[in-house]
Amino acid sequence: MVKPSYIGRLAPSPTGLLHLGHARTFWIAQERAHSTGSGQAGTLFLRNDDLDRARCRPEFVTAMLEDLHWFGLRWQEPMVTQSERLPLYRTALARLHALGCIYPCTCSRKDVAAAAVAPHENVGPVCDRPASDRSQTGPTFADEPLYPGTCRPENRPPASGLQPPSAPAQGDGVNWRFRVPDGETLAFDDGHFGRQTAVLGRDFGDFLVWRKDDLPSYQLASVVDDIDLGITEVVRGADLLKSTFRQLLLFRALGATPPAFFHCPLVLDEQGVRLAKRHDALALRTLREQGRPPAEIRTGWM
Repeated sequence: MVKPSYIGRLAPSPTGLLHLGHARTFWIAQERAHSTGSGQAGTLFLRNDDLDRARCRPEFVTAMLEDLHWFGLRWQEPMVTQSERLPLYRTALARLHALGCIYPCTCSRKDVAAAAVAPHENVGPVCDRPASDRSQTGPTFADEPLYPGTCRPENRPPASGLQPPSAPAQGDGVNWRFRVPDGETLAFDDGHFGRQTAVLGRDFGDFLVWRKDDLPSYQLASVVDDIDLGITEVVRGADLLKSTFRQLLLFRALGATPPAFFHCPLVLDEQGVRLAKRHDALALRTLREQGRPPAEIRTGWM
C-alpha cells in the first residue's frame, strides 16, 4: 500500500455541541486533504480531544460523530481518542525531562494572572501588549498571561524549603512547565496568513506540558499525536496561531519535523465575537433540526 502524501486531522473536543465555526474549519481540512495536487487523495484522522475530564461527556461524543457524518465529513477509522493514549504522552514527558527542557511549577493560574498585572523589576519582561504592538502578523486573540519564571530553578530561593521531584511520576500532583529560550525569534509560514514570527520570552513564556491533575496539556498531547500519526498539515482556527509557536518548540525538542500549518479565519457572530459552544442557534445540531441542507450551509466556502 502506498502511503498517502497528505495526512491531516480533525480534532474536536466533546465539551459541547459543535457549531458552524467547527464545521467550516473541518470542511476546509477535508477539502485540502482531497486537493493535494499529487493525484492521490490524502488521509484524515479524527482525533477525539477528550482530556478535559470536567467538561467532556459521552453524549457530546455521540453528537459529535452524528453531526460530523451529517455534514459530510469522513475520516480514517478508527477514531483516535486522547484519553486512551496517556502512556504515549508520559513517554514524551520523560524524554523532555531527560533533555532538561522542563521543570516543576507550583504556580496556579491565579498566581500567573496576578504576576502579569503586577510591577516587575527582576523577573524579566512581562508582556500584555496590545495587538498592534505584537510581532505576530495576522489576527490576534486573547492568550494566557506571560509566565514570569517564578519556578525556574535559578529563581527559586534556596531557603524556600521546596524539594521538587527529580523526575515526573504518575500521580505526583505537580505541574511541569517547558522552558522557553528567551530572546529567540521563531517563525513559520502559515498556509493562510503567511509569515508568522514571535520573540520567545516576550510574546509568550514558559508553558505547561503536564498538569497536576496528571494529564498532559493540549500543547504536548497535540504534538505527540501529530508525530505519532505522521500528520503533514494541521488545519485549525486562527485562535490557535500562538499555540503553534509553543508546539514548534516541542517538535524541535522531541527531534521531530513539524507539519505545515493552515489557520482558518474564525466565524464570528453578528456582534463580531467568535463563535463558542454557547452559540446554540449556530450549533450543527440546531441547523440539522431546522432542515438546513449541508450543501446550502457550505455555499461560498472554499
